[in-house]
Amino acid sequence: MRAPHLIALALGSLALQGCLARAAVDVVTLPVRAVGAGVDAVTTSQSEADEKRGREIRKREGQLGQLDREYARESRRCGDGDRAACERAAALGQDIEALTRGEPRPD
Repeated sequence: MRAPHLIALALGSLALQGCLARAAVDVVTLPVRAVGAGVDAVTTSQSEADEKRGREIRKREGQLGQLDREYARESRRCGDGDRAACERAAALGQDIEALTRGEPRPD
């Protein structure tokens, strides 16, 4: 009658050791996993950086296209003798140059 109880007790203690070992590993590795997750959250992957750069380039190209159309319109008016249009065309030309150098467009 005692043999089955002893076998059950022995198997239970072996199973308990595995649980305790696993719990110890979890406790030890928890800070490492937490720091890793935090680093992943604050760093930008290369593909994310490329996507952001692409959006910036498309936005700048859109702004350059708009400035170029405005510059062409004001240049035509300047050619027709409109002095104010000549001043606006010159200002737009400066904006185009600044934007092609990478400077933000003054609003």
